[in-house]
Amino acid sequence: MSNLKFHWFLPTNGGDGRQVVGGGHGVEAGAAGRPASVPYLGQIARSAEQLGFEAALTPTGAWCEDAWVSTAMLSQVSERLKFLVAFRPGLTSPFIAAQMAGSFQNLSGGRLALNVVTGGESKEQRMFGDFLDKDGRYARCDEFLTIVRRLWTGEPVTFEGEHLHVEDAVLTQIPDPLPEIYFGGSSPAAGRVAAKHVDVYLTWGEPPAAVAEKVEWVRKLAAEEGREDQIRFGIRLHTIARDTAEEAWAEADRLLAGISEEEIARVQSGLKQSESVGQSRMLELNGGSKDGLEIHPNLWAGVGLVRGGAGTAMVGSHTEIADLIEQYQAVGIDEFVLSGYPHLEESYRFGEGVLPELTRRGLWEHPAPVASTASVPFGQKAAAS
Repeated sequence: MSNLKFHWFLPTNGGDGRQVVGGGHGVEAGAAGRPASVPYLGQIARSAEQLGFEAALTPTGAWCEDAWVSTAMLSQVSERLKFLVAFRPGLTSPFIAAQMAGSFQNLSGGRLALNVVTGGESKEQRMFGDFLDKDGRYARCDEFLTIVRRLWTGEPVTFEGEHLHVEDAVLTQIPDPLPEIYFGGSSPAAGRVAAKHVDVYLTWGEPPAAVAEKVEWVRKLAAEEGREDQIRFGIRLHTIARDTAEEAWAEADRLLAGISEEEIARVQSGLKQSESVGQSRMLELNGGSKDGLEIHPNLWAGVGLVRGGAGTAMVGSHTEIADLIEQYQAVGIDEFVLSGYPHLEESYRFGEGVLPELTRRGLWEHPAPVASTASVPFGQKAAAS
């Protein structure tokens, strides 16, 4: 059985609904009909858990709720689901971050993973009091992860770098197990940090051939660090899965119809100012136009017209999306971080349509299957116990 893993997304950016909502990378979060409340986000978390998703990514930034606080609250209304907490290493000390991770992991029963975000936009970083340039942020991230990993051994740590300094630091809240570190970035500096430190390198949803090039790039860098066998690869995508291809593309067309040319122009203008290499690659895929958005069979770039960050979606029947997932698997991807509009309903469409198809192909199995009692007469199970 394959070790494919699927993760979902928690929309803490001010709401959720039936239209593409902005947020991240300098894009103002759009208003939507469902607030980012604990009851609603809890619905999404419990649904993702029941459907078989491994974890839920929670974003970080000035445009959304704090990921640590949000997920700590949601861990109390769920049981198995892990939380892929996005955080920025320059905004807290490595000791405090290591301690927070240990507390979260131990108090949640091992349900933490970390998505390290260096911060792609200097303007937003300055809001937080961080005035390093992009290269400086990656250099600091390198030092940060070096210190955190050493603290997690429980041994005393003294480290003096260009940006960070700790002396005789001893951590008593050792996380058990150690949380896996996820990380993305398309610049040379990002590749070097990934190669040295991370467990899972994440890329945004480019066509499989482009993803293959990125996987090979990071794999080569990891080999130079002696870590080629210690790094895995994941992809961040949206999904529009339906019983038929016609239904799926009709939904993509509906989402596109809800986006005005004025909104596209405004958002694209802002995104073009981004320092992120990955964001530039996303913009190249959509070209700022509603035309020619199917950039690979069943891969649609429409989301990126008005949303920063991940801007592509798998669109098609359950079988077609399973086919595309196999294409990504063939180039080295074995983890998928997914989302859709609205996030509650789309989790079910993917979870009840695509995941069973992948199970039939021997590519995925539910991490905590629930035994069926459908054939047991009412009351018989209780009597037997």
